[in-house]
Amino acid sequence: MSACGEIIDDIEDLIQSQDITPKERYANKTNVTIRAKRVSKAIEAQQNEKLETAEKPILESVIPGTQRIYLKTWGCAHNSSDSEYMAGQLASYGYNITTDKTDANLWLLNSCTVKNPSEDTFRNEILAAEKMGKHVVLAGCVPQAAPKSEYMHGLSIVGVQQLDRVTEVVEETLKGHSVRLLQPKKVNGKKVAGPNLALPKVRKNPLIEIIPINSGCLNTCTYCKTKFARADLISYPVEEIIERATQVFQEGVCEIWLTSEDTGTYGRDIGSSLPELLWKLVEVIPDNCRLRLGMTNPPYILEHLDEMAKILAHPKVYGFLHVPVQSGSDSVLGEMKREYCRADFERICDFLKQKVPGITIATDIICGFPTETEADFEHTMSLCAKYEFPSLFINQFYPRPGTPAAKMQRIPPDQVKTRTKRLTDLFYGYEPYAKKYTIGDRQTVLVTEISHDKKHYVGHNKFYEQILLPMDKPLLGKLVEVRIAKITKFSMIAEIAQGEKEWVNCTTLSNGETTLTSQGDTVMVVQKQSPVSMLVLVAAIACLLAIAYRFYLKL
Repeated sequence: MSACGEIIDDIEDLIQSQDITPKERYANKTNVTIRAKRVSKAIEAQQNEKLETAEKPILESVIPGTQRIYLKTWGCAHNSSDSEYMAGQLASYGYNITTDKTDANLWLLNSCTVKNPSEDTFRNEILAAEKMGKHVVLAGCVPQAAPKSEYMHGLSIVGVQQLDRVTEVVEETLKGHSVRLLQPKKVNGKKVAGPNLALPKVRKNPLIEIIPINSGCLNTCTYCKTKFARADLISYPVEEIIERATQVFQEGVCEIWLTSEDTGTYGRDIGSSLPELLWKLVEVIPDNCRLRLGMTNPPYILEHLDEMAKILAHPKVYGFLHVPVQSGSDSVLGEMKREYCRADFERICDFLKQKVPGITIATDIICGFPTETEADFEHTMSLCAKYEFPSLFINQFYPRPGTPAAKMQRIPPDQVKTRTKRLTDLFYGYEPYAKKYTIGDRQTVLVTEISHDKKHYVGHNKFYEQILLPMDKPLLGKLVEVRIAKITKFSMIAEIAQGEKEWVNCTTLSNGETTLTSQGDTVMVVQKQSPVSMLVLVAAIACLLAIAYRFYLKL
């Protein structure tokens, strides 16, 4: 039972490999300024400005393979998964996915509605596309929540539950039509969480699969606009998730991330639960592969604390949990309609730290919520000082249009700035890894990424702590034993502590079949076609040519 009685949710899962670096994330908090009036004037000026836009080429027909699509994504892991699904379908249909926006025929922009800055950059990207004469298709939570926004007038939209129809929207947009698919997805008259999980994907990292397990949430936090887009909780069937996991491990994935607006609510609408799903997933995860659980809110994890502790201690599951608290003040939590109290959150932290020694607990804080007093903020400071979270996401309050919190009297910007800086200074004042490890300690690490600066491989230990490794040997997809050589605020630098013959290959993608390269923040995979798949491709082309020839004879 909850120590304070009721239940809640949040809508973010902000931890993902494509995020900005931790140093970048916190550095911008040291000199925080809030210029709400200036921003609003700038936006108003943008809306009133008559842009000189280049003429968009209108195509009577679209030939697959000749059109290039630029895809940009903002926001959480759920959004990243959505983009991978859209890219997969477009690529399967014959479109070329490009990272060169100037060379693209169409821009597909997948948005996030959590914060004002995200929507501002989304709006600016639309303006840039129009200036360059590009066709534009909008996706994600911003157009789903507010499709009548003036700056979206006349633009095509693919809704968050209509991703399986993205090729239709893109094709019609290239022909000069405006298409909007915003309705909920239904199968046999029943609402479903979204498109089928078995759809094709183009993964940003071929070693990591992001699986959405449910969509929407159960609550209505007063500051949150994501509810407007993702709506109420709808869970994917357990069997569909298990089938997807089994499929992707066969494709060479060695790590899966479970994501949603709140993973803790999974199954409540279909007579299941998160622990039930996780235990079944563990059965199909190959040895030495890993599962990372996405964000869950305090009330729902409280109901399954004992089971969740056992799962997080399992060798195939990272001992990591993202539990956003948002504030250390019961008064503020009440105004946010978070429906739990500080004692609930502390109970979760204390229990998991006891049952899963070494566990990483990440959390989020909103600074400057309208009703937050100095005393309230001190409660937040004391909570963060008590647990010294190694991952602490500090966000200023943003009044999202249409939410109850947007109508509340705001705190003076200088106070918000001061509080944000104080909390950031507190965060920088402790060294979680230095207290936990010493130079020379050995760790088992699964290597799945390349660092932002392209100088290191990135792996994670049991507790999803980041460990950087030299790039002198091919380590991607390998489970290796390492020795810590240096400890920093956000990661550890290590050296290999075993011979190459002792490395464990965790992916079915062998060196003879794949080439792994680094492109920006993306690890790409190039997979050679097997003789069987080549025969299938040749047969398909022959069939299409025969049909075209018959059609020609009829003319």
